[in-house]
Amino acid sequence: MAEIYYSLVTILLVTVVSPFVASLIPGRAVPEVVFLVFGGAICGKFGLAGINPDLEPVKLLADLGMGFLFLKAGYEIDTRDLLGRTGAYAAGSWLVSLGLGFAVVALVFSRLGFGQSSWVALAICMTTTAYGTLAPIMHDRRLQGTRVGKAVDVYGSLGEILPVLAMAFLLSSRSLARTGALLLAFVLVCLAVYLLSSKVRDGGRRFRRFLVENAGSSSQPLMRLVILLLVFLLFATTMFEFDAALGAFAAGLILRALFPNGSEPLEQKIDVISNSFFQPVFFVVSGASLDLAAATRDLPLLLGFILALVVVRGFVVAASLKADPSTRDMDWHEVFSTSAYCTMALPLIVAITSLARDGGLLSATAASVLVTSAALTVLIVPTITSFVRVVEEVAPASAAHQIARHEAPLEQVLHDHLDTFHERQQAFHDVRRSVHREGRRFSSAEYFAHPHEHGLHHPHGERHPHAAHGTHATPGTRATGEKDAASRDEARS
Repeated sequence: MAEIYYSLVTILLVTVVSPFVASLIPGRAVPEVVFLVFGGAICGKFGLAGINPDLEPVKLLADLGMGFLFLKAGYEIDTRDLLGRTGAYAAGSWLVSLGLGFAVVALVFSRLGFGQSSWVALAICMTTTAYGTLAPIMHDRRLQGTRVGKAVDVYGSLGEILPVLAMAFLLSSRSLARTGALLLAFVLVCLAVYLLSSKVRDGGRRFRRFLVENAGSSSQPLMRLVILLLVFLLFATTMFEFDAALGAFAAGLILRALFPNGSEPLEQKIDVISNSFFQPVFFVVSGASLDLAAATRDLPLLLGFILALVVVRGFVVAASLKADPSTRDMDWHEVFSTSAYCTMALPLIVAITSLARDGGLLSATAASVLVTSAALTVLIVPTITSFVRVVEEVAPASAAHQIARHEAPLEQVLHDHLDTFHERQQAFHDVRRSVHREGRRFSSAEYFAHPHEHGLHHPHGERHPHAAHGTHATPGTRATGEKDAASRDEARS
């Protein structure tokens, strides 16, 4: 019992320190999820040994944290988007990624010592998107409802659901017919849960009135009902031998179907219980199994798998966004950010490599390297997407276009773009300080998502009132550059 409490105290210590450390980085370029994962790795069984992730109570808490994480992710999804044109393109892009993954494994990873028995697991790993991990990052950066947020919702959720189904069919020792029958049974269970819940909501007036009237009471019956829904579907996936993420995601979809217009009081209660305890515990425990030292001993595999994720998942998502008529007009930074977010791949790779390791398809060292690579994507991607803002402010494409068309001397173009960059940098930092004084976070991603809300670019080419003074660009060039910036902002909105 003492070992359990010792591990739990260490886990909670990491959860308390991580958000503070994340707040010290300017612009919150690195989300706290990264510090939770790597804090768990440092304190885990291959580090300081303060956390034992193999203890059953610790596993249970982590599973519940994963459950709340995916319940919230499923709740954010609009099923109409999944079933619409963008959903079709997202599903098609995942199938392309799977085929490309097999090709990459056969041509590249076979030369790194991986036999054919491991090819299926590796190919599925390359197609995953850590949508459960993405959801809190998207929330912190206020990307919900933006074009990037909507695209990530669709591509990310299918990048989580489809690999889970692929695991069930391709990595299971069961026959395809039996797996299909069990999947159908699980779908019927979810449908029965939804119909029963909706009947209680619409027909059981007395019970419904009790839930509504006592939602804020000490008994919290509505939250207890939500937790019952989650745990029951986690139990169902365990009985049907599917990954628990599928049940948690289904619970979120059912909850959204029951509250199609949302329920702010319910969402706040879920956030409190999830964000304060279960969700960070899941991330810390996920990191506690990482062997960072073993991963560094096989750098070709570590870096090669990250590159494979970029090619197999990132490039394909980018191509799909440009092929889809509804997202074809997205700016380059929106396409880049969406594609980069979709390469984040931590939680499911933990599940896939664990299953492959238990089945003798992967060695423990190889599995640890792959999981560490996935953990690094959680560090690299949010950082890179934050620096996209800096590249956008310099506007290299516009500068190259001006130089190619000889609109101004090279020195003048570079001078003007650097002046614009410094001016907008000052405006960005002024607004960020103002937002921080209000006690709220402000990231580079939010800057792109809500430019007009913060007045970072004023329409009609006028300078922002907080912008830096003393620039020396010629009036004609500056007006043209600001008009282009205003046009880009209008397109982003």
